[in-house]
Amino acid sequence: MDPLPPFHRAALLLDMDGTLIDLAATPDAVVVPPGLTATLARLRDSLGGALAIVSGRPVDTVDRLLGDAPGAVAGEHGGAIRHRTGEAIERPDLPSAPESWLQAAEAAVSRYPGALLERKARGFALHFRQAQAAGDEFHALLAGLVNSRPGFELHPAHMLWEVRPLGADKGKAVIALMQRPPFAGRLPVFIGDDVTDEDGMREARNHGGAGYRVDAVFRDPDGVRAWLRASAARGAWEALP
Repeated sequence: MDPLPPFHRAALLLDMDGTLIDLAATPDAVVVPPGLTATLARLRDSLGGALAIVSGRPVDTVDRLLGDAPGAVAGEHGGAIRHRTGEAIERPDLPSAPESWLQAAEAAVSRYPGALLERKARGFALHFRQAQAAGDEFHALLAGLVNSRPGFELHPAHMLWEVRPLGADKGKAVIALMQRPPFAGRLPVFIGDDVTDEDGMREARNHGGAGYRVDAVFRDPDGVRAWLRASAARGAWEALP
């Protein structure tokens, strides 16, 4: 397991769904546990502002759920980055999914009660947690669309398939965040729960820091939250579980 960098030199980069917040039946049904935002704000201040949420969700969704607790937010897998609270959102020049793809996705979702289309600024996701029989069909449809046109890729996550433009991944989000204060010069600690977070973990290690999967180190989001609470209370890293 990666060693933790010294607390006073660290930056903390956290996935949200499945890491800080328990997964729910639909994206809109997640619940922010009591005390989480206070814990994040305390850690943010202890780390000189170097705490970021790195999520596949839009930045405004992260804001709605966590308020100004994080010092920075990278949304849409790095397709939208706000380096500090109150700053403008930066968007790299990436293509948007064609409207015809969204129409095909809507038609597929309509055939499976409980399935969900989640639109994003440049891509979209098909959720099948409540329509698990749709998983294979959704994959075949989206793989065909992505293979028909360059510039996009298909990614799996928890009971969903996501289409997003090439160049938007959590590794690139880490690179962008670590180039600017208050992150620059620090050693990143990235925590995430699924395959979309592996790029972020890799880049954290490339920057001399650490990357941890929730299931391998903390067991579940409750374990992550407990470790964060203890670290916030100490003003130093709690020992890893």
